[in-house]
Amino acid sequence: MVLASAIVFAVSLVLGALGIYVGARVIVGAGDFDHAIVTALIGALVWAVVGFFVGWIPFLGPLLALVAYVVIINVRYPADWTAAAMIGVIAWVTVLIVLWVLAALGLTGFGAVGVPGT
Repeated sequence: MVLASAIVFAVSLVLGALGIYVGARVIVGAGDFDHAIVTALIGALVWAVVGFFVGWIPFLGPLLALVAYVVIINVRYPADWTAAAMIGVIAWVTVLIVLWVLAALGLTGFGAVGVPGT
């Protein structure tokens, strides 16, 4: 059971990193996948912590968690706030597309670590 959870976490983290990598590549030209993996991991941890403390507040809680996620992207990539938000949006769309394809093929469920809302 632990091994299966670790595999799911690792695959989800790679999918989240893929989304961030694509977003960062398109918006700021950053092309380091290792950097995207670390960003996805930090973003997932920050999202979880912020969500734990304020996620229960309707509308404001999820919004603060999303802002925290964009702050991580803004800190980790050479971009302004708009570019960081755009990286996050492209990451989210990229992961949704990949997950939709994998789910349609019956290979996975619909979720990923490192990109909020997936």
